[in-house]
Amino acid sequence: MNDKEIAVIGAGQMGNGIAIACLQSGFGVVLVSRSEDSMKQGEARLDETLNKMIARGRLTPEQKAAFLLKLKTSFRMEDIRDAAIVIEAVPEQLKLKQEVLHAMERLADKDAILATNTSSILISRLAFVFLDQGRLIGLHFFNPVPAMKLVEVVVGKSTSKGTIDRSMAFIAALGKTPVKVNDAPGFVSNRILMPLINEAVLTLQNGVADKDGIDTVAKLGFNHPMGPLELADLIGLDVCVHIMESIHEETMDEKFVPARMLKELVQAGKLGRKTGEGFYQYSAQK
Repeated sequence: MNDKEIAVIGAGQMGNGIAIACLQSGFGVVLVSRSEDSMKQGEARLDETLNKMIARGRLTPEQKAAFLLKLKTSFRMEDIRDAAIVIEAVPEQLKLKQEVLHAMERLADKDAILATNTSSILISRLAFVFLDQGRLIGLHFFNPVPAMKLVEVVVGKSTSKGTIDRSMAFIAALGKTPVKVNDAPGFVSNRILMPLINEAVLTLQNGVADKDGIDTVAKLGFNHPMGPLELADLIGLDVCVHIMESIHEETMDEKFVPARMLKELVQAGKLGRKTGEGFYQYSAQK
């Protein structure tokens, strides 16, 4: 399988991470963005990530050079034509994702797997734009993609068995663990994680403990590698709010209503690590 080319649409944090994970496993990658400017930003972000991996001893300069030889970048959707697998990783907006997925079905090879990296939108909603809904599957990667071993393989109501089997094999070829889940709001991960994060924010908001205390309880009491507030900063507080609101819209379950403090931080532009401040403050190195 490693002689196949993978197309990733979206050169943001997740798209870059998926591209790097594919390169690490020997795949050729075409990374596609919507414009020349966004592609240049994506290339700079990818280069920065690879340099950080070198600085941390996770990559050698020689490996980076080899990766770049197998990477093509483009702002033309037509360049996905030769890919065996096309993965959409654009921002979590239903209309935008449907537009990209519609173009994927029209332009990709007829035998290509078509996947979405959505973290919260139902596959059946996204598949609405497809002529052949059996081709669409969810591949929910986790951030940071190169380091995280789990991928939720989200099966829509119409996803074909062939698409499922090939997707499971692809994720295994990346050295990751695929877990097949049925299409449902929040899938498994965010259905469990988002209420945990939200409750941690409410605990802080209500003055039960400070942020360090809450995260220390989770790390030492639950044996979690990160506290829920630290994790929210890593994910992006805006992403957390969007996921919660998306699940709440589908389920009307009040536990998915974002805490006031969380929404206020987002409104203030304090989105976590990516902006340098969320629940915590971060130096430029982080």
